[in-house]
Amino acid sequence: MANKNTITTEFLGLNLASPIVLLSGCVGFGNEYTRLEGFSNGDIGGAVLKGTTLEPRLGNESHRVYETPSGMLNSIGLQNPGAHEVVENILPSLEPFETHYIANVSGSTIDEYVEVCRLFDQSNIHAIELNISCPNVKKGGMEFGNDPEMSAQVVEACKGATSKPIITKLSPNQADIKESARRCIEAGSDALAVINTITGMAIDIESRRPVLGNISGGLSGPAIKPIALQKVMQVYEIAGPQNIPIMGQGGISSTNDAIEFLIAGASTIGIGTALFIDPLICNKINVGLEKYLADHSIDGIGALTGSLKKD
Repeated sequence: MANKNTITTEFLGLNLASPIVLLSGCVGFGNEYTRLEGFSNGDIGGAVLKGTTLEPRLGNESHRVYETPSGMLNSIGLQNPGAHEVVENILPSLEPFETHYIANVSGSTIDEYVEVCRLFDQSNIHAIELNISCPNVKKGGMEFGNDPEMSAQVVEACKGATSKPIITKLSPNQADIKESARRCIEAGSDALAVINTITGMAIDIESRRPVLGNISGGLSGPAIKPIALQKVMQVYEIAGPQNIPIMGQGGISSTNDAIEFLIAGASTIGIGTALFIDPLICNKINVGLEKYLADHSIDGIGALTGSLKKD
């Protein structure tokens, strides 16, 4: 185990044992991962729970997951038991909390986002992440996250529905992520998660049909890391001066990856697809982070965040 004295960090007023946060959709509702043999609470700072909608959802037709070169396409379709089941039955089973849990809220209308936030506001989760990469049914299916104005509307409405800190998960599938970050911060977002998956697809050349049942899906894994890294740097130019923390994510699968994201402007780092390759990768990254800080005489993760030299 790494000595946590140098890699503990603060995020949204929470004292995290590690800057690592497990990403939504990769660890279910937490207990699917925390019971893993070899896992230690000190390995992570927090976990983002499975995306939750107001009503239960069965998700998309198969196939839902497809491996790509250096990455993975997924099209789960937000399968979940619904917010009432999560708040009333699943969350109590996680108590006493083994780490900091963050709810992930999704919806097809602003009203749905608000109602799910209200339900989670009555629970013991520590923060709420808004998944705004969802289609707005009242706008013909356009994703909330691809329009800065709609993104801001979701944030503002949810901010009024909960006292929990709000983390807005920004989509890379938009023209100007900096403008979206600016609008979300103005609307009250307490932190930003950068980035969500990148839209992609795969084709079966024998049948000449899409591999995924939903045709397209979200690309994650090492393949998207250079894109995610640049987006973190761009968003930090907006968020950094306002002391809005960034959860950097997208293809992080090694200590070096994590360090790059911190230098670019992230305060915490999200691990997702890498868990499918090595479920115990978090402790290895922690050990590497501590060694890097010691080797470079850097006093903690906070001193590394946003330290990129552009000249």
